[in-house]
Amino acid sequence: MKTRRIGDTVVSAIGLGGMPMSIEGRPDEQRSVATIHAALEAGVTLIDTADAYHLFADEVGHNESLIARALASYGGDTSDVLVATKGGHLRPGDGTWTQDGSPAYLKQACEASLKRLGVEAIGLYQFHRPDPKVPYEDSIGAIRDLLDEGKIQQAGISNASTQQIQLANEILGGRLVSVQNQFSPRFRSSEAELQLCAVLGLAFLPWSPLGGISQAAGLGTRFDAFAEVGAAHGVSPQQACLAWMLAKAPVVIPIPGSSRPETIRDSVAAADLVLSAEEFARLDAA
Repeated sequence: MKTRRIGDTVVSAIGLGGMPMSIEGRPDEQRSVATIHAALEAGVTLIDTADAYHLFADEVGHNESLIARALASYGGDTSDVLVATKGGHLRPGDGTWTQDGSPAYLKQACEASLKRLGVEAIGLYQFHRPDPKVPYEDSIGAIRDLLDEGKIQQAGISNASTQQIQLANEILGGRLVSVQNQFSPRFRSSEAELQLCAVLGLAFLPWSPLGGISQAAGLGTRFDAFAEVGAAHGVSPQQACLAWMLAKAPVVIPIPGSSRPETIRDSVAAADLVLSAEEFARLDAA
């Protein structure tokens, strides 16, 4: 598996997004564990989760707990696996998503995530989504405190603008290591944030890189160029999409969500797909 960096940590060039294993339409635990194990067997060393990846109000942290169990039951060495989680987003249980970016809540959420993951310090903790009711600098100040206290080893942000990236990095004293924003052929509005990360040397983690849970399977139908470039290489449109993202900048580390062993295996293979300059330009213009 080819590698990239998040701060001082070397990780696989393709990560695994855990959300589909815990929200609406989730599979049984056996298939989810098989998916995580398949990712590990394929060389994945970055797994992205969040305390808000759950379905019902009384199961906060469902995905974190699932990942912890899957890692514990895996037969191989998992010491090099970076589990990245997030706090500040909530699911009341009625299908909606809300925010709480207050420092008190973020510190409480981090403590709960530590217990569920069974670690002394979280490898990468990310502020999940800005809360319009709380000044952004207050939320990031809480992340800084967690970093200073050793509760988290590295700090990231998610769903951030270019101004918020710069502000967060300033508040964290230059210790921001990653930005996780939505980015896909269907959602290109984080292009500026991706390019800023490339300039600053911050890892850019595209979430829903294949267009989202309900859209990923039809990516090649909606975007002909990805189907055609994929076919030219004998691979799926999804592989072509992830290879395009990897080629955009050396800081990009896609985290496709998966709940089936076969889909994460297909995604991981994108790390070895080399696009020509003409193919990249064609996909980038699609």
